Amino acid sequence: MELKNDLILRAARGEKTERTPVWLMRQAGRILPEYRAVRNSLSGFIELVKNPDLAAEVTIQPVDILGVDAAIIFSDILVIPEAMGLPYEMIEKKGPWFPNTIKSEADLKNIRIADSSSDLGYVIDAIKVTKRELAGRVPLIGFAGAPWTIFCYMVEGHGSKTFSNARKMLYTQPALAEKLMQMITDSTITYLKAQIEAGANIVQVFDSWAGILPADQYEQFSMKYIRQICSAITEVPVTVFAKGAYFARKSMATLDCETIGLDWNMDIKESRELVGPNKTLQGNLDPCALYGSNTEVEAATKKMLDAFGPDRHIANLGHGVYPDIDPEKVKVFVNTVKEYSATLRNS
Repeated sequence: MELKNDLILRAARGEKTERTPVWLMRQAGRILPEYRAVRNSLSGFIELVKNPDLAAEVTIQPVDILGVDAAIIFSDILVIPEAMGLPYEMIEKKGPWFPNTIKSEADLKNIRIADSSSDLGYVIDAIKVTKRELAGRVPLIGFAGAPWTIFCYMVEGHGSKTFSNARKMLYTQPALAEKLMQMITDSTITYLKAQIEAGANIVQVFDSWAGILPADQYEQFSMKYIRQICSAITEVPVTVFAKGAYFARKSMATLDCETIGLDWNMDIKESRELVGPNKTLQGNLDPCALYGSNTEVEAATKKMLDAFGPDRHIANLGHGVYPDIDPEKVKVFVNTVKEYSATLRNS
């Protein structure tokens, strides 16, 4: 199906665009009353993720309501460990919880490399429904968690400020850590390819906990596996977003991906110098900037666009939009990107 709006794909490939494309991480979620209405009709988050029709509905809501240039499939990075045999629960106001974790070599016998068709068929079905309902209006983004971030949850069992148990394994059982990381990587590659086959036009790898590792360990225990994923995905553009990995930007320039996502603490000019001219940059407005007045949001957005310039940029926040942010402020951000970036190209 031919896309009516392919801005994000052209920007990722480094082609000229009439304006800067814009979308937001976590755009399909708690900021929208329409999302909360769907969510409240169910038992919780996981039931919504596993209902293809409703997952498609909330995926499309931001396109209709916020006017973003791409939809991102409503799912969760933790579907991978569950598909590998390590189920999770989503505890309200606390986050994910894994009743069982990986502690020793023996625990690897209880998990497997995920089969995307049987273990993750509900995500694949949600993508197919979403593509049909979008009818080519905008591209659909597929995604997965980076192996290091998934590893953190599989070993720690829950969210953490330090993930000390996960990091401990890198020192005390590095061979076990690498074996588990490879299983996650193999699962992720087949999962992303299944998303692409179902209709995803571009995919993003989220390394949410990149910033808790020192640079040398990040190269060994994260970047090595992200590199495998990027090299394996040749069908569509790939974006890598590694929150807090400011030390790895030069290394990211060597990844076989099209786009590098920046968090809001990564200086734009410095990042461009480190990454070089041959990658598209994505980001990176501080999500908290959206708490400001309309005038302040507009000014912050224009400042960001000026810093990135007109080429090889996909506008986004430097992390996911926070749940208590007013959707009207998000619309100011989106509309400012559209109008101001178009003006810059015509000036």
